Amino acid sequence: MLVRTILLYAVMLTGAVALHENTFAVFELKEQLQMLYINMWELLLQLEYVTPDQRLVVYEEIQHIQSEIQRVIHLLVEHDQAQHE
Repeated sequence: MLVRTILLYAVMLTGAVALHENTFAVFELKEQLQMLYINMWELLLQLEYVTPDQRLVVYEEIQHIQSEIQRVIHLLVEHDQAQHE
């Protein structure tokens, strides 16, 4: 039983150490990216039924979401490059 416990802890420690340093930060960025994509789809669907006055606001929100998506992707690439240097 003791050997199994030690082996289990060794495997868990190896898995924890072998992961990226910024694993949680990368996870949060990926989660944020998914939410931004969902928001973008919702805005694109809104274009089907908004009035012409509202359409300009939706366009502005789409541009904002687009810039946020680019920012998050840039941060993800930076994390990856820093991890693999």
